[in-house]
Amino acid sequence: MTRPHPVILAIGDSLVAGYGLTQADSFTAQLERRLRATFPDARVMNAGVSGDTAAGVLKRLPALLSRLPARPSLAIVQVGPNDVLRQVPPSVVRASLEAILLELGRCEIPVLLTTVEPPALLRDRAAAYIGIHQELAALHSAVTAPFFPDGVLGHPAMVLADRMHPNSKAISAVVDALLSTVEKLLDDH
Repeated sequence: MTRPHPVILAIGDSLVAGYGLTQADSFTAQLERRLRATFPDARVMNAGVSGDTAAGVLKRLPALLSRLPARPSLAIVQVGPNDVLRQVPPSVVRASLEAILLELGRCEIPVLLTTVEPPALLRDRAAAYIGIHQELAALHSAVTAPFFPDGVLGHPAMVLADRMHPNSKAISAVVDALLSTVEKLLDDH
């Protein structure tokens, strides 16, 4: 049965926070607008912090959850690229990500864990991290989905002036790609 007023907690890094975008163009705002076609009272809470790592999300998760007025219908967790860029040891990333999933599971919050396929330029640097998200999701009954659909990451027309962060057009493509998964998860819970 669908909750009449689904609340989604989106937590993670700059991709969630909306780095360089207006609030209206951010991932959470665009997702909320699109969800309202099916769930008129849907709310997507932006708990993204630019530059965040898995350990950073884990550190702020208890306080964030304790401030929520009600249990979210779904948590979307987007974290990992900053860990790769900073070369945080994969074992630390894995432990932090697992602790995040355990805490959300303890609170009975279903999880959509998004992944970012490293661009060719960073593939060697990211090799030790590939598969961590999928492995942990399988262990903890979370769903995974790529954050970026094919052809978006690294496309010159889909980035801000920094040539790294997605522009509003890219985020629109992200929302298009994730929408059916999010709606199904909301319907299932």
